[in-house]
Amino acid sequence: MKLRHLLTLTAILYVSVFNAQSSKDEVLFSVAEDPIYVSEFLRVYNKNLDLVQDASQRDVDEYLKLYTTYKLKLKEALALKLNEKPSYIKELGKYQKQLASSFMTDSKVTDALIEEAYQRVSYDIKANHILIKIDANANPQDTLKVYNDLLKIRERTLNEGFEKVRKEVHNGKTVFGEELGFFTGFKMVYAFENEAYNTPVGEISKPFRTRFGYHIVNVLEKRKSQGERSVAHIMVVNKKEDTINKSEERIQEIYNKFKQGEDFEALAKQFSDDKNSAPRGGKLAPFTRGQLRAEKFEDVAFSLENEGDVSEPLQSAYGWHIVKLLNKKLIPPFEDMKSELEAKVKRDDRSKLINEALYNSLKKQYDIKENLQAVDYFTSILNEDYFKRSWTLPEDFKSNDKLVKIGEKQFTYKDFGDYLLEKQKGRIIKKPLKAFAKDNYDTFLNENLIKYKEANLEKENEEYAHILGEYRDGLLLFDLMENTIWNTSKTDSTEIKQFYETNKENYKTKEKVDAIVASSAKQKVLKKVSKLLEKGIALDDIKKQINNKETTEVIFTVDTMDASNKALPKGLQFKKGVSKIYKHNNTFTLVSIKDILPQEQKSFDDAKGNVISDYQTFKEDNWINTLREKYNVVVNNEVLKKVKSQIRKQ
Repeated sequence: MKLRHLLTLTAILYVSVFNAQSSKDEVLFSVAEDPIYVSEFLRVYNKNLDLVQDASQRDVDEYLKLYTTYKLKLKEALALKLNEKPSYIKELGKYQKQLASSFMTDSKVTDALIEEAYQRVSYDIKANHILIKIDANANPQDTLKVYNDLLKIRERTLNEGFEKVRKEVHNGKTVFGEELGFFTGFKMVYAFENEAYNTPVGEISKPFRTRFGYHIVNVLEKRKSQGERSVAHIMVVNKKEDTINKSEERIQEIYNKFKQGEDFEALAKQFSDDKNSAPRGGKLAPFTRGQLRAEKFEDVAFSLENEGDVSEPLQSAYGWHIVKLLNKKLIPPFEDMKSELEAKVKRDDRSKLINEALYNSLKKQYDIKENLQAVDYFTSILNEDYFKRSWTLPEDFKSNDKLVKIGEKQFTYKDFGDYLLEKQKGRIIKKPLKAFAKDNYDTFLNENLIKYKEANLEKENEEYAHILGEYRDGLLLFDLMENTIWNTSKTDSTEIKQFYETNKENYKTKEKVDAIVASSAKQKVLKKVSKLLEKGIALDDIKKQINNKETTEVIFTVDTMDASNKALPKGLQFKKGVSKIYKHNNTFTLVSIKDILPQEQKSFDDAKGNVISDYQTFKEDNWINTLREKYNVVVNNEVLKKVKSQIRKQ
């Protein structure tokens, strides 16, 4: 069982006792005298009533059995002190930080940025720009000079034309005049993207700054995005034992049958080598440009104009295809893209705006007043030694002076002084001392606001406490199951082999047939094929009699198959000879069975994966029984009756 599956189960069963139990809350059951209250059980049961797929889990008695098993496992995990393992503590801490981040983000700012991003990715911009490079930490004088130089260049572009000036000023070292082509949201740094999308087509922006320097941008064109396509396809792979010509010949046969009026979806189900899409009639998940990494396939998909249009056979790196356009969208609906856009927003420069909103919110929550007096003091004791990594705190340092108070935690000058000493060991970006002191004070304050909020979030936010509790218990159960059950293949090899010997009947191959399957849209064609097969006519000779270059009346599939093979009609009896004609996948099918391959006993090595899985289930059932003996479970049946009565009234 994968971790994510176990955590899903944990989420279904878990409830955090955020508030103290009411004195009137009755005990439903106990595990080794630890009480589990009615309110807890009902909250979990009702919360997940619509989520469970197994009808047995809706039955109160069955659900109670599942829940007591869950509590038994948690009891054992704590008894083994798995919650004290360094790996557990580290993993929980990592998740706690990620989870806290999602609860602390200002949703209004984030939502506005997501909506803006959606508008951006809905359009492509074509633009050129001129950039004068300058370091992000350049002094004010140099920065002003670059800005004024670019202002002069902009004046020239307005008078002489952007393209002429762009080519003339470009030197490839300090000044860059570049053609950018088409781009969309998230393809440029956010500051550049903002100016490009806010500058009208045909106009030139005023100078603006990014981390690369100062730019002006000339927007040439704005068009709607090409969006996404939904297609179905029929694929014939280039098999190693075949020549490319055979694959091409087969795709052409299939294409001929389509042109003759046979259903595309039925043909895909019968003949497509794409095992994932064939059962769905060849349907693929929607995709955008560049997503498939198959340029020829994408070119054809995006060239189809009308829904229902079908391409001629085309070759890609994966084989041969016939493509049918099912749907085209210029851009997916906002709700469909929202989660994807949110992830992108939080990864790029936009995240700075989200962070600033969070810092401001926390300052307001904890009533933080900016301590400019402290900034002035630290500016006075900083010097050039800091940038040489040799700075120390002065002897008369005011270590006990109050710096800032966050909630119940008071920070002093010593805390910030120690922070500066530690930062001195890392990467230092040189700035004027006052700006340097202010930037570091802000960073120190923001970092500690986040740490304090994270440390207290479980007390402040009930939903966060519930989710964290789910994950906390889920990790414990994962470690417990991994050490007790799932790693048995490494430690219980003798027991597993014995389990195989005891249950050999469960590990046999399926009965198979060595067969020829003939498929045609015309029943009378298959009647003719049936007679030819019964006479023992060679397959190639039958194809020559039935098919020609222009028309493919029948397609043959030759293989060793079991009853689940998509080519075989349901209800086919495994009997040597030529079968009757079946209606299958919206066409007609007959099967010529040359030989029947009976079930065979699988060797231990061949069945090992299934054996280990079954053995683990067997071992877990026995282990749960030992836990019930170890930790006494006592159910209050009178209270259980009340619970059932209460549930029936809901």
